[in-house]
Amino acid sequence: MKADTAQDRSVRLLRVGEQVRHALSDILARGDVHDETLANHLVTVTEVRMSPDLRHATAFVKPLLGKDEEVVLKALRTNTAYLQSEVARRVNTKYAAKLKFLPDESFDEGTRIEQLLRDPKVVQDLDDKHGDATR
Repeated sequence: MKADTAQDRSVRLLRVGEQVRHALSDILARGDVHDETLANHLVTVTEVRMSPDLRHATAFVKPLLGKDEEVVLKALRTNTAYLQSEVARRVNTKYAAKLKFLPDESFDEGTRIEQLLRDPKVVQDLDDKHGDATR
């Protein structure tokens, strides 16, 4: 039997993380969680990162338009036990991963960087450095 390489393990972590993400997305989209807050918000699961032993999963989520993010996170955390059992039923792993929900800040960060790049001072600096090649 060949030993797992580091690359094999990382591919497995990504694959299982994606399976967990799909399972969570499906559960939330179908409205399987009997929670009024979750029923009234569309929630996107943008990424799931698995721990190396596959016992912990960190799910990054974003409610549609970023609306009521704290309320949605609280509802997800309140329903963690149900979500864990449903994910364990759908994703075939040795152990049921403990779920942790965090807000996905990547959209906010991308918007912030975009705004910085559009700042007149930055545009001027970029134009000066590139000899107005951007125009």
